[in-house]
Amino acid sequence: MKFVVIGGTGLIGSQVVRGLRERGHEAVAAAPSTGVNTLTGEGLAEAVTGASVVVDVSNSPSFEDGPVLEFFATSTRNLLAAEAVAGVGHHVVLSVVGAEGLPESGYLRAKVAQHELVEGSSTPFTIVQATQFFEFVGGIADSGTEDGVVRMAPVSFQPIAGEDVARVVVEAAVAAPVNGRVEVGGPERFRMDEFFRAVLAARDDPRGVVTDPHARYFGTELTDRSLVPDDDAARGEIRYRDWPGRVPTAE
Repeated sequence: MKFVVIGGTGLIGSQVVRGLRERGHEAVAAAPSTGVNTLTGEGLAEAVTGASVVVDVSNSPSFEDGPVLEFFATSTRNLLAAEAVAGVGHHVVLSVVGAEGLPESGYLRAKVAQHELVEGSSTPFTIVQATQFFEFVGGIADSGTEDGVVRMAPVSFQPIAGEDVARVVVEAAVAAPVNGRVEVGGPERFRMDEFFRAVLAARDDPRGVVTDPHARYFGTELTDRSLVPDDDAARGEIRYRDWPGRVPTAE
């Protein structure tokens, strides 16, 4: 079978391509660097010709409200239109757990718009919604920093290794479309403020962590269930304490 991985040269996409190839499939990494641009449509028709499955793990180059919505809406429309012409039988897209419940986030509003386009298309689909990646922990801490301290809400947090996300995406891609959503989170659930306090200490980061129930996560306040999947969701296998990148190493 031919699989086309949109965003196939990135953090998750490169691992998805490798995982599909290890299973004996033809996997094409599609990205602007390989001549495929979903935003402009360049190279898209050629890339999806003959594909049985298209996996979209691409991400917007800008997280500002307007550009990120333009990216996901336009790219998804272009991709679905090309798939319909090519007769693609399964569209898999990677998204975020809890996106619908955080409408104050422009990025997550854009992901919801993407969901709606995929769900309204004629192509059978699977939406994989993952929790926050271990790889993004540093960026989350930076986003919550004010006046030299990190403000974090005392809510549930269930991050996952990118490697585990890629594995679940591969499993979804080789399976039949569910025409619905699959959730995946990390193997452990933490309290967010306590997690970041321990992580920063392990990294010898001088910033303190302040517990703040009103701390905003990329522009929005959180409830205890905002960032975690349902209890019956799939779980990753790699624990944070065993993840090689948990403490940055000197170059």
